[in-house]
Amino acid sequence: MDRLPRLACSDPRLTRLIAIYETLAPATLGALEALFAPKARFVDPFNDVSGPAAIRRVFEHMFETVDAPRFEVLDAAIGAGGGAFLLWNFHFQSRDKQRTPRCIQGTSHLRFDEQGRVLLHQDHWDPARQLYEGVPLLGGLLRRLREHLAAR
Repeated sequence: MDRLPRLACSDPRLTRLIAIYETLAPATLGALEALFAPKARFVDPFNDVSGPAAIRRVFEHMFETVDAPRFEVLDAAIGAGGGAFLLWNFHFQSRDKQRTPRCIQGTSHLRFDEQGRVLLHQDHWDPARQLYEGVPLLGGLLRRLREHLAAR
């Protein structure tokens, strides 16, 4: 699939990263791996891995466990300390009988090395609300807990 990224920004590191993420496919995982520094760390609600090969395995697992995964970067910014932030949607289809289309909304905090490679990629999103609440029994319990803890 030859899609062009929707969002470009003035920082070439982010422009490159966005282009690779938004066109990511099993055949392009080598390009993803090249984004990361040798000691890069990738953290999300399920993973905390270091090194480009381990990071690549996280994305290989994504392609193995969901259908039609696609990242859509909505916004990108460079922070005062040289870090960067992405606002994104992750679209995919579940592999249940209904093949339910899903969308996870999240942010990523990035840090780069002197060569422009990613040293840290830390994702922030809410798996309880965006995934687990859809699971029978567990979802009901989590929704009641969230309602109980919410400000009134």
